[in-house]
Amino acid sequence: MTVFTLPQAVKEARLVPELAALTERHRTACPPYRRVLAALGHAPPYDSVAALPWLPVRLFATHELKSVPDEAVFRVLTSSGTTGGPPSRVFLDRAAAAAQARALAATLRAVLGERRLPMLVIDSRSVTRAAALSARGAGVLGMMNFGRDHTFALDDDGAPDLHAVRGFLARHAGTPYLIFGFTFMTWRHLYRPAREHGLDLSGGVLIHSGGWKKMADEAVDNAVYRERFAADTGLTRVHDFYGMVEQIGTIFLEGPDGGGLYCPGFADVVIRDPVTWQEVPPGTPGLIEVVSTLPTSYPGHAVLTEDMGVVHGVDDGVWPGKRFSVLGRLPRAEARGCSDTFRAVGEEAA
Repeated sequence: MTVFTLPQAVKEARLVPELAALTERHRTACPPYRRVLAALGHAPPYDSVAALPWLPVRLFATHELKSVPDEAVFRVLTSSGTTGGPPSRVFLDRAAAAAQARALAATLRAVLGERRLPMLVIDSRSVTRAAALSARGAGVLGMMNFGRDHTFALDDDGAPDLHAVRGFLARHAGTPYLIFGFTFMTWRHLYRPAREHGLDLSGGVLIHSGGWKKMADEAVDNAVYRERFAADTGLTRVHDFYGMVEQIGTIFLEGPDGGGLYCPGFADVVIRDPVTWQEVPPGTPGLIEVVSTLPTSYPGHAVLTEDMGVVHGVDDGVWPGKRFSVLGRLPRAEARGCSDTFRAVGEEAA
């Protein structure tokens, strides 16, 4: 059983009461959230996911939003934020941190299976050793919990280490292995060397995210990315993901056929008109709202992002539920990396 099994109507029927209960929990425990709801006139009952109140993502950078006492805060996560701008802050207690780590592991099991796979990291080990850990380094460290025999494709100076990659592929020939990296890194430092040197990556499962703006500069979209990896390296199991620190532990994972991102059973998306804020039908672009039952220690269960997206269909793909794509940032929106998704998941994901 994976987290991608529920038809949309069944999932929504389960999510609405859980999310409504979270709304009331946070209304009671988080005074700033209570004031927002009061100012907007939001009150139950809620008859759909789209009817639930949401918070704009930037509030997590400008306000201290938590629903647990200070002494219960186990970890404070921060996003990479804008250059010079304040980062988002997410307050976790131990129960929330553990639940989010379990949920992330369950989501990835849908494509990785139950056992830890050998792992090829398309980055440098030095990115995980910096005194001030970057969002990219945090992403790599978090994802390393899902692999073993970690091998880095770049040396400490950031140059391709073809010897290390060849050794990894030789050790694990004939068995599946995990490849992780940010999208532009995997293109420049995995696809190109593999094509040039004739490396066979057919045993890999590639998990990647972020960096599509840099890819667009090279006229490479998701379809081209998948096609070239398959044709030139034999790598066909490729999964993009979408997520953010404001809903740590929740990722929206690309299906096996590359036809879109899917929502796990504990989460969903709503696409809203950026002028009226109303939900728009499939096929109409709008702002992405992400919802999840995981944020119990802070009111992040319904967050309006600054990303544009579109739902392509419902219950019509390889997995049930909504099938959607991210189209890019709202103009002037802050540029942040999806590496925040894995920040500080740490040992709980083991």
